[in-house]
Amino acid sequence: MRLSSFMQKMHKRNPKLGKVASLATATGVLAGNSLIVALPVWLMGATKVVTGAAIADDTMIKVTNYWINSNNALIDNILPEKDWRISLPDDVNMQGKYLLMSNHQSWVDTSIVQYISENRLPLTRFFTKFELIYIPVIGQAFYFLDFPMMRRHSKEAIAKNPALQGKDIEEAKRACALLKDKPFTLLNYLEGTRFTQDKHDKQQSPYKHLLKPRAGGLSLAINALGKEMDGILDMTIVYPDGVPTYSDLWKGNIKRLGVDVRHVEIPDALFDAVKNGGYENDEAIKAQMFAWIEEMWHQKDQRISAMLAEFDNRPDV
Repeated sequence: MRLSSFMQKMHKRNPKLGKVASLATATGVLAGNSLIVALPVWLMGATKVVTGAAIADDTMIKVTNYWINSNNALIDNILPEKDWRISLPDDVNMQGKYLLMSNHQSWVDTSIVQYISENRLPLTRFFTKFELIYIPVIGQAFYFLDFPMMRRHSKEAIAKNPALQGKDIEEAKRACALLKDKPFTLLNYLEGTRFTQDKHDKQQSPYKHLLKPRAGGLSLAINALGKEMDGILDMTIVYPDGVPTYSDLWKGNIKRLGVDVRHVEIPDALFDAVKNGGYENDEAIKAQMFAWIEEMWHQKDQRISAMLAEFDNRPDV
């Protein structure tokens, strides 16, 4: 509380100095916390791989949650007053199993997901490239924490070795299956990349605020985890003052933020068909899945407009 009060006063009296102090504090604490948790995560992860001990996995997740919660405490204590409007369903919990789909604008998005999830949702994981495993500490942490890691094979590689055809899908399913016996939030940015106006224009996207969505990742997750899931969540993030950089977060430049998380219902027949592999093997099922996602995306596009309008029509708190 003392730190929060001190930082608030600094931001009000000398905003430039406040930004420097916030960024310096965040950089130091993030680096320190990362060093502190790196060793136990690596040791527990290696123990899990060698022995399969559940206690190693549980300990590693607790350490990771400590790291995330420490970062969240920074947001609450060193940033200036902010108007962050966050809405989550009341019936989600940390022991649940959820697929989370979201729009994607900034590297900040993942930090926001971690912030809103504290004591509400299980540890968030997301699809990532297998090549990241070679990045010291971070790559191995993703692997130990059962982030689904995708091996992509080029058309040239498949042409030389036809046996590689479909191997990336098989590997992704195997990776998703590792989550079956534990709580999870599996995040999928359906646009496949961060939104920019240039990408929007090149795509000729039919949406005002969004790029065209992709159905493959969500369908794969449903196929791998269908029986294990408690629900599909849709998260909408808006930055009324413009898309921030990661340093903007820690300087306190994100004064206004809107996050809306809600349940979405996929028709039972379509869910069962995708769960049973229909998306990969039946063009009619694939078309139905695209149609369902496109309808969700049109609703999300309208929701973004409404959320932005609320900020324009209501004074900051």
